[in-house]
Amino acid sequence: MSGEAIRYNAAGIQVLEGWEAVRKRPGMYIGSTDERGLHHLVFEVADRAVNEILAARSGSIDITLTPDGGVCVADDGPGVPLDRAEGSGSPGLEALLTGMHVGARPGDRRDVALGFCGVGPAVVNALSRRMTAEVRREGVRWVQEYARGVAVTPLTEAGATTGSGTAIAFRPDTDIFGTAAYSFDRLAERFRELAFLNRSLDISLNDRRDPAASRSERFRFPGGARDFVVFLDGHPTEPAPTDVIAFEHEDPRMAGVLEVAFRWHGSREGQVRSFVNSRPTIDGTHAGGFRHGVVAAVDAYARKRRLLKATDPGLDTDRICAGLTAVVSVKLDRVEFEGATLGMLGNPEVHGCVEQAVREHLGRWLEEHPERAAAVLDRIIRTDHGADDD
Repeated sequence: MSGEAIRYNAAGIQVLEGWEAVRKRPGMYIGSTDERGLHHLVFEVADRAVNEILAARSGSIDITLTPDGGVCVADDGPGVPLDRAEGSGSPGLEALLTGMHVGARPGDRRDVALGFCGVGPAVVNALSRRMTAEVRREGVRWVQEYARGVAVTPLTEAGATTGSGTAIAFRPDTDIFGTAAYSFDRLAERFRELAFLNRSLDISLNDRRDPAASRSERFRFPGGARDFVVFLDGHPTEPAPTDVIAFEHEDPRMAGVLEVAFRWHGSREGQVRSFVNSRPTIDGTHAGGFRHGVVAAVDAYARKRRLLKATDPGLDTDRICAGLTAVVSVKLDRVEFEGATLGMLGNPEVHGCVEQAVREHLGRWLEEHPERAAAVLDRIIRTDHGADDD
């Protein structure tokens, strides 16, 4: 081994802090430097505004894609505090936009994390060629400019104003993101999803990049998960045997709330969309509990009505869930994900809570709507015996 190889000590370790670390390894903070990473920038800035609405401090959010390739996120909340943040020599606004808060927030059921891992707007600032923050608070308009994570102007009073709110406009650094461009449809998909899962949200997404082809869409769904199921079903070619079955339930055993909506439709294609604290998941104890609850309720009803004999095997899960569109959303104070990708909920108590709630609610629905229940059971049993396999 050469002398060069063995002369490795602390002097050979490069320490990067703050914005320098973010710009050196952006993928560690936002996932990538392609279109997906660009979208995360929007989500990280919108995160604070969304939670202002959920905390009832704000009413609406406007997100605008601007002609210069940037984005502006504006809300009508009380405005970011301007006094000095605790533990910082900087005003609250500057602490928000330059302080590194890497890692998922602890939060609770009322908190929504839109971004990659809750890293906050400071990371967006570090990856932006330019950022402008405007705060309207207590009758005064304040403005501050940043470049690549560093304040280039002091917080400046810019005159009187009416109303209140915060607007953060940023232009991603092309040295990092190259020619990657925002997808209006991808951003719309996530903000629409959030509005379905949180009835109080009112989000407008505007595309002003091309004046000749501007677009706007507003996301506000008082019907919650029920509206989500109708949206997912689109316009089915065959009539649905049931209307949307929907309910909400709070269970202290899982320290959280459950919102479920589902219906069977004419097609055999189905989908179950699951979420934890408004974050999409691929599966987990909440989704498993939902499936088992549906199967238990349908099987029990079929046996009570003697559509199945006591000696008959249970109805097949895949057959029961064929043609089922469902949204399963849980909001928990203590979330336990399996693995680093946060795609699988692991809280074991959630399975039983969701299964019991679905079994009891669907069981009551079947008893109270015998004609619709008969249509569902007839379809399932015929499918289970292969009548629809021709």
